[in-house]
Amino acid sequence: MDPYAALRYKEFNIFLIVRFAMVFAWSMQFIVIEWQVYSMTKDPLSLGVIGLMEVIPAVTMALFAGHIVDQKEKRGLLIKCILGFSVISLGLFLLSLPSVGISYNTKTILYSIYALVFLGGIVRSFIGPTIFSLLALLVPKKIYPNAATWSSSTWQMGSVLGPALAGFSISYIGVHWSMCLIFGFSLIALLALFNIKKKPILNPKIGEHVFDSLKEGLNFVFSTKAVFGALTLDMIAVLFGGAVALLSIFAQDILKVGAEGFGILRAAPAVGAALTMLGSTRFPLHKNAGKKLLIAVCGFGVCMIVFGLSTYFWLSVGALFLSGALDGVSMIVRQTILQLKTPDHMRGRVASVNSMFVGSSNELGAFESGLTAKLMGTVTAVVFGGAMTIITVGITAIVSPTFRKLDLQKDVEAHEAE
Repeated sequence: MDPYAALRYKEFNIFLIVRFAMVFAWSMQFIVIEWQVYSMTKDPLSLGVIGLMEVIPAVTMALFAGHIVDQKEKRGLLIKCILGFSVISLGLFLLSLPSVGISYNTKTILYSIYALVFLGGIVRSFIGPTIFSLLALLVPKKIYPNAATWSSSTWQMGSVLGPALAGFSISYIGVHWSMCLIFGFSLIALLALFNIKKKPILNPKIGEHVFDSLKEGLNFVFSTKAVFGALTLDMIAVLFGGAVALLSIFAQDILKVGAEGFGILRAAPAVGAALTMLGSTRFPLHKNAGKKLLIAVCGFGVCMIVFGLSTYFWLSVGALFLSGALDGVSMIVRQTILQLKTPDHMRGRVASVNSMFVGSSNELGAFESGLTAKLMGTVTAVVFGGAMTIITVGITAIVSPTFRKLDLQKDVEAHEAE
């Protein structure tokens, strides 16, 4: 198959620009907030609270958001989501003004940041399902796997450059102007999105009662073994492998590499994942997908243990790089399963369940890491998370032979034949 098939569609290219700008802005914003909050509090638990403030609305709103996405026009809904993010990033920019720091005490500023992160969680619950659903309306079904790979690669590129620039921008221009850059990228995404035309609503059950709609979506996820297995495995791995949430502690207190080193550490896993995804456009991961996913997640757990025990900066960077490369395999397989197995009229709801399982587990993982770091110590918390990830893979491989034997080659060939 042509590795550039999806890139031959103009609106898909615009979609990639929108996705890159939003991921770049969101990941950069999260890093800047982590740095600012830990600098203010010097408390590992405060980093966990950031994740908790985002995951609470993201989880509680997820299923409802999926229902709305399946009922509404996708481009218009995404415009509203980006506008919401822009307002939040503008609020964080204003909160970081030096005059605000003088006029208000630390606790007031901290709680205001938490409040804006909470609102961001609401916006995020809509963005994920909307983007997933919009992608399927931009390219023919036969190139869904290729489009999913490019979309995931773009997501990772944003995740690479956002954290890297965050570290350097904090060092050179400070938190305040870093927040200004984030706001600027959200505006770029908004302007680019207007170049995509409105898309039809493919759901034949417009006006369906919300509870019936949610029940249908959940039944599909839990009854489709490939989808449920991939989501569950990734959720557990991300939940217990959330060492990334503690990187500001490693950078400041353990490795002592400052803001620039923090940016490198934060970008390393995303660089590895991005390279994996770019390679997968030429060397697809469809065949023996189940085994590849299990091996990748197990390797991810090993990398987390190495990172937690390392006291050498470049060894830590290498461990994070490899963890990202392996995580890239996991993401590609999961996204391909979702794109191939999900009916068009249910994409919003299935993507919402995906965000509950995987996306929100990033924030729950941040809270788990912050809490275990508080109770066990930072290094022990990371090693514990890596060990739990490996144990999860072992249990999955034993109790789910169907998933272990999962192969997507026939599904890909069926879509290419349509």
